[in-house]
Amino acid sequence: MSRIGKLPIAVPAGVKVAVADGFINVEGPKGKLNCAYRPEVLIDNKGSEIIVSPKDESKASNSYQGLYRQLINNMVIGVSKGYSKTLIINGVGYRAELKGNTLTMNLGYSELIEVVLPQGITATLENPNKVAISGIDKQLVGQTCAEIRSLRAPEPYKGKGIRYEDEVIRRKAGKSASAKK
Repeated sequence: MSRIGKLPIAVPAGVKVAVADGFINVEGPKGKLNCAYRPEVLIDNKGSEIIVSPKDESKASNSYQGLYRQLINNMVIGVSKGYSKTLIINGVGYRAELKGNTLTMNLGYSELIEVVLPQGITATLENPNKVAISGIDKQLVGQTCAEIRSLRAPEPYKGKGIRYEDEVIRRKAGKSASAKK
């Protein structure tokens, strides 16, 4: 049995969850999210909590129980609190600018790189080297950050590139002078 799937999902005040026609709709103060779910799971909405249970005792049903329990929990947290990740841009002359929903970055290439943020994602610049990406959809926030980070991944010698705020880059020593004999 799924250990995560057994846990009930607490629904905070101000969040509405509706389950109908194979879709889960979650609405809260920050917005609306919806997700389709598979028939291998049963979703029981009890108002203040939601319980996800498998339809039968097969391995697939147990796996889907844990998956959909976590997806619903992420949607409930997203519409009530939201998600945010911070990216650090490290390197001489590396910086970012924000114009509307377009993030323009100078990452040491010959041309500036422009990233159009998807709908539902907002970016704020705390300084030219620190970008905070936020939104209500956890998957979309993570995917957007991963795409921005992949434009110039951090390298191990000087640590130049884009990294997550809590990411630790393992540094390498580099070439050492060889002893002349």
